[in-house]
Amino acid sequence: MEKLDQQHCEACRADAPKVSDEELAELIRAIPDWNIEVRDGVMQLEKSFKFPNFVDALKFTNAVGELAESEGHHPTLLTEWGNVTVTWWSHKIKGLHRNDFIMAAKTDKLYPDS
Repeated sequence: MEKLDQQHCEACRADAPKVSDEELAELIRAIPDWNIEVRDGVMQLEKSFKFPNFVDALKFTNAVGELAESEGHHPTLLTEWGNVTVTWWSHKIKGLHRNDFIMAAKTDKLYPDS
């Protein structure tokens, strides 16, 4: 099977299925450093990335933004001095779709220390 970071997002409709428990267990193994967070009943993928300064954190934020635009799937990004927190989930389905795992894997590849 093609690695997650080599796949592309598919258009997500409001009636698209969320990942099943079985899919979740399989997909999370491919991105082991990501955490599952539940906010307002919505399951999300989240990870914080460390940087030595604000400039590098901002460069990473911009790279994730460019990736998001190219794939048509957008995260929540929190940029702070020395830290960027990236949160992926599919807004239309209020939960996790395969796209979120693809984007998490692609985000990892952008990180300079990966």
